[in-house]
Amino acid sequence: MAASSNADVCLYLLTIFIPPIPVFLKTGCGADFLINICLTVLGWIPGVLHGWYVISKRDPAKIGARTVVV
Repeated sequence: MAASSNADVCLYLLTIFIPPIPVFLKTGCGADFLINICLTVLGWIPGVLHGWYVISKRDPAKIGARTVVV
C-alpha cells in the first residue's frame, strides 16, 4: 500500500466534515463527485466511506501516465 501524502491526509480529515469537497478536489466534476453527493444526501456515512475510497484509489502519477505498446 502506498503512503499518503500530506495533502491526502488533509483530504481524509476534510472528508469527515464535508465529503463531496475532497472528492471534487481529487477528481473534478465527474461521476465520482456526483455519486458522492448522492451518497452524502442518502446518509453521511456512505458519503464519507466513498470519499475515503476515492482519495485512497486516486494516484495522480497514474492519471497522467500513458502506456505505450510496441
